[in-house]
Amino acid sequence: MSTVKVNKITPRTSNSIQLGESGDTLTIPSGATLQNCGTATGFGISFCTTTKTSPFTATAGKGFFINTGSAVTVTLPASPSVGDELIVVDATGCAATNNITLGRNGSKIKGGCIDATLDVNRGGLRIVYSGSSQGWVTATAGNDATANTTKFVTATGGTITTCGNFKIHTFTSSGCFQVTCAGNPLGSTTVDYMVVAGGGGGGNGSTGGGGGAGGYRESSGATSGCYTASPLGACVSALPVSVQTYPITVGGGGASPYPSGSGMGGVGSNSIFSTITSTGGGGGSFYFQAPSPANNGGSGGGAGGNPGQSRTGGSGNTPPVSPPQGNNGGNAAPGNEGSGGGGGAGAVGTNGSGTTGGAGGAGVTSCITASPVARAGGGGGGTEGGPNGAGGTGGGGIAGPGPSTAPGPGSPATVNTGGGGGGASRGTGSSGDSAGGTGGSGIVVIRYKFQ
Repeated sequence: MSTVKVNKITPRTSNSIQLGESGDTLTIPSGATLQNCGTATGFGISFCTTTKTSPFTATAGKGFFINTGSAVTVTLPASPSVGDELIVVDATGCAATNNITLGRNGSKIKGGCIDATLDVNRGGLRIVYSGSSQGWVTATAGNDATANTTKFVTATGGTITTCGNFKIHTFTSSGCFQVTCAGNPLGSTTVDYMVVAGGGGGGNGSTGGGGGAGGYRESSGATSGCYTASPLGACVSALPVSVQTYPITVGGGGASPYPSGSGMGGVGSNSIFSTITSTGGGGGSFYFQAPSPANNGGSGGGAGGNPGQSRTGGSGNTPPVSPPQGNNGGNAAPGNEGSGGGGGAGAVGTNGSGTTGGAGGAGVTSCITASPVARAGGGGGGTEGGPNGAGGTGGGGIAGPGPSTAPGPGSPATVNTGGGGGGASRGTGSSGDSAGGTGGSGIVVIRYKFQ
């Protein structure tokens, strides 16, 4: 290799000097220092002079001004080398509204396999490729801008509580669940839910069937924290959410029409969140009703007793969903006064037996609100001159008082449990009628990871 030794190179003509030809490689050996005592151009990152207004693929060693009048995706270089770097700048100050997306193009960004966003107005970001393990990493950021790679669901609405890294929104009345950030796969993108409809009212008159519990639907809880969901939530997926407002409907409990109107207990109202609708519980039937089933619903109402007729409880899980949202109501005692209990989310209503009212079907227990609570129990069945039916665990109302010489109204179900109301009873030899208990209102609970 030839060696040329000089102390100074000056141009022969004009004011410029060219080193080598196009395609040549000029090497500065290890230990040598290249000192800049003037103005150097073309070294390091140079900026593209045209502001970008639409998606493009970036080139290493370049800086790019972005017009954020609309969202722009910057696709990072494919097959980058360690040390490759580039700069992205929001030139028009609208990145908070029109995000700049950094498309990873097969490489990681900050160790994650997900695109990043620049969402700070006037923000600027210089990133360097560090290798396959961590990929592109932030070298410097201007105006507090960072490439956000982990996002969580953010929302408002209802009564909000916190359990560790999870937010819980509880709706005891209708309202709105407003999602302001839908998150991403590195944070959270879905929400778990429990949607319970209003329970049915107990049957009126002398021997009223218990009200059926409101329909009960729940996801498994696998995506939003290690809490124990009810058996109905097993293997049910959480719901993905998007940035929008979700109306929440919390169903009311079925009322008793006594002393006017039909003796049938009122049907509970539906509860709704997104694509999930839980059906109101069926009302219990009553003594003078023709021998037809009690009301159908999320869980069916219990049949009212009549010594001259056989009575059938209402059907649960109507309309059908999987897993079932409830169970059938109990039948009345054949040829006697014992009324059937209303169906519950966890069990069918008990049939009446002789002059004994059937118990309401059991509800189910969930820890979605961070503590175990039973909901959606059926109402107890009434009778004449015998023991009253107990309410199902989970807010179901008790039937009117047992052996007595006076009529006894059924007790109401517990509010915000979706329990069925207790059926009315009449004492031996009494000629009076009474009202069935009102069904319990429903509830909607939404839970998700927020940090």
